[in-house]
Amino acid sequence: MSKLNFHVKRGDIVEVISGNHKGSTGKVLEVIPAKSQVLIEGVRMIKKHQRKTQDQPNGAILEREGPIHVSNVKITEKSSSDKKKAA
Repeated sequence: MSKLNFHVKRGDIVEVISGNHKGSTGKVLEVIPAKSQVLIEGVRMIKKHQRKTQDQPNGAILEREGPIHVSNVKITEKSSSDKKKAA
């Protein structure tokens, strides 16, 4: 099995270059290599309905980030760990 390499890593600051969220910027929270998607902080907020639990006795509607395809983002600033390796 070959490992997939992407141009973005967790912690990078990226800009969305196409789609409904074009022009938005944010920090990469997670990379999902199996689906070629990334989660970006504050971009593509979706509402997730949660069942009743002990923590949420009435249930809840949570807002969280949704995935965006990796081809729709470009790096504007590398993460700090990549900068240390380059130096």
